[in-house]
Amino acid sequence: MTSLHELPSRHRDGGVGVTSVCSAHPLVIEAAALEALAGDGLLLVEATSNQVDQYGGYTGMRPADFAALVHEIVDRVGLPRERVVLGGDHLGPQRWRDLGPEEAMDRADVLVTAYVRAGFTKIHLDCSEACAGDPVPLPGTLVAERAARLARAAEKAAVELGRPAELSYVIGTEVPVPGGARETIESLTPTTPDAARATVAEHRAAFAEAGIADAWQRVIALVVQPGVEFDHVRVFDYAPEAARNLSAVVTEYPGLVFEAHSTDYQTRDALARLVRDHWAVLKVGPGLTFALREALFALAAIEDELVPEGDRSRLVDELEAAMLADPVWWAGYYDGDPGEQRLARRYSYSDRSRYYWPQPAVAAAVDRLFHNLDTVGIPLPMLSQHLPDQYRRVRTGELSTSARALVIDHVRDVLRDYAYACGKVTA
Repeated sequence: MTSLHELPSRHRDGGVGVTSVCSAHPLVIEAAALEALAGDGLLLVEATSNQVDQYGGYTGMRPADFAALVHEIVDRVGLPRERVVLGGDHLGPQRWRDLGPEEAMDRADVLVTAYVRAGFTKIHLDCSEACAGDPVPLPGTLVAERAARLARAAEKAAVELGRPAELSYVIGTEVPVPGGARETIESLTPTTPDAARATVAEHRAAFAEAGIADAWQRVIALVVQPGVEFDHVRVFDYAPEAARNLSAVVTEYPGLVFEAHSTDYQTRDALARLVRDHWAVLKVGPGLTFALREALFALAAIEDELVPEGDRSRLVDELEAAMLADPVWWAGYYDGDPGEQRLARRYSYSDRSRYYWPQPAVAAAVDRLFHNLDTVGIPLPMLSQHLPDQYRRVRTGELSTSARALVIDHVRDVLRDYAYACGKVTA
């Protein structure tokens, strides 16, 4: 597959899918690039509107900065750029939902334009959240009208660049909240077939009303809820029987597949069943930085045994200090007493710690951890204790014992499950 435009037909012919990597962490992106290099498919990397926007987002990156980061990494590992697709996830007014709808949408127009000008070609149009003064919930027709407005801005930017045919759009009103669930989930119901059909009809009509009917042919995927999600301590696993009627709906639209959000922590077999049932785009984000944190904490435990106390990175303590000093990214998510919050900060499935890795003190601790372990060397019996899968690959010569390589490979373990599910077995 050389383009996302081929995905609907390739999926129907052979059941293939594509993994959407939703992370701005350089080590995660490198793991994804290496995984793509091991196969023959596309590398799809997406930035969300809270990570990357025209003002910098929480990462401090604008769309052009994120594109440059991805391209630097893929060039370094040897993955051809023509196999890389950049996507913008949840592009819409939600970053500014405290403002009135017109001001929020004006900013969303600028956001989408910046993404397209930076070379992003997969555009998820998400206008599902209400702005100040909006009716709650938003009528589907209003959501579609706003999505079409943003698509028109994207088309205009692409025409100015001479590349409108490269764009592909994702629509859908039943989308998880960007950044993960804010509360414990008690139950989860798949999108109804009629709701899915209504979303398609409303968006098709809105595209025509906005004067961009030709762009409808570049809508490749519809976001619907297959019944998968996770909160801080629980994963809702895919139940094919519950989504059977919904799954059949996509066959009514030959140019579309489904896109599944929040597939993090699904089992390998559940991911494969999702692809089989036409969720041909599988998005994963926190699950990758969760694996990153697992590997870094494992290496920090090894460091504690090998490195004198005064020379250690104190990575776990530095991360905790950063989260306590600036609780904005976790305080609204983790309830309970101080002990429960402490455990959630470290181990929650929602992985709010991912927002803190770019902070200078935390990043410096990671660098020191890598330096310390590469200097002293990791004894194989200790590696077996803390990272047994990486130990096995070291023993067979597939993997080096550099700390950085071990972390990247542990993240790739998650991506290997997705590669399997999408029909590109590389392990």
